[in-house]
Amino acid sequence: MLSRRHATFALAAALAGCARPAAPGETSPRGSIGWAMSGRWRMSPERDRWRHPLETLQFWGLAGDMVVLEVLPGIGWYTAILAPYLAANGGKLIAASFDPNSSSQAQRDVLAAFDARFDANKNLFGEIERTIVAPGKLLAAPNRVDLAILANAAHTLMAEGAAERVFADVFAALKPGGAFGVEQHRASSAGVQSPTAETGYVQEAYVRTLAREAGFEFVAASDINANARDTRDHPYGVWTLPPTLRTAPLGQADDSGFDSVPYLAIGESDRMTLKFRKPSVAAPAAASSAP
Repeated sequence: MLSRRHATFALAAALAGCARPAAPGETSPRGSIGWAMSGRWRMSPERDRWRHPLETLQFWGLAGDMVVLEVLPGIGWYTAILAPYLAANGGKLIAASFDPNSSSQAQRDVLAAFDARFDANKNLFGEIERTIVAPGKLLAAPNRVDLAILANAAHTLMAEGAAERVFADVFAALKPGGAFGVEQHRASSAGVQSPTAETGYVQEAYVRTLAREAGFEFVAASDINANARDTRDHPYGVWTLPPTLRTAPLGQADDSGFDSVPYLAIGESDRMTLKFRKPSVAAPAAASSAP
């Protein structure tokens, strides 16, 4: 079995196949995944130690010429890697986010930050296709997408009562054989999962059930983004931990007396990293019991 370090180098070499030589001052060939990850345009690259984007994208099967659907990208932590990499290699990125006409002010602020960041440099990021996560809206044309990604946002869908619908919409958008990668704050397997995931943590079995009921096949699970120090027992849910470091309930003023040091010592949350697949061939219809 390859070590994480060897797997990282293997992936970088494999994904650099169609890249151009590095320009002066660059350490990776232009167009390679290493180039995309090391770009100055990235936000919070220090989080790589917790999120392991290279290994995670390898696990999900990313290639440069794919059509990739990113569901609820937020302000674009993964987008800043995916967009330049895909644009440089003939791929396409579709970002499915909140509806600007019916979302909360906080969601509209996220959309505005995303647009300002990625519309400002289309030479680098390419034309990111925008779609809306909402009832009756397509995330992408049916059977168009090679890889869909839902990173740390399953709890958001659950809070809005939209998880079942969106998992089904992702299934419809994927090509037969296409992959669905999920990263999510992982709850303890004990107890009953709240359907609205108020703490931000979700049981792995719950996510697998959502995927199975949408029609997906389970492919594999990885502990790339596991953190054994995370007890999941925090006063303000997962947001007590970095990078948010919440010190008071949502909507209340920060508590200057709250001690965040123990939560900094934990680091970012324990996360599941899962891969599902849309079956290449549709399951046979059940035999009729009629005479």
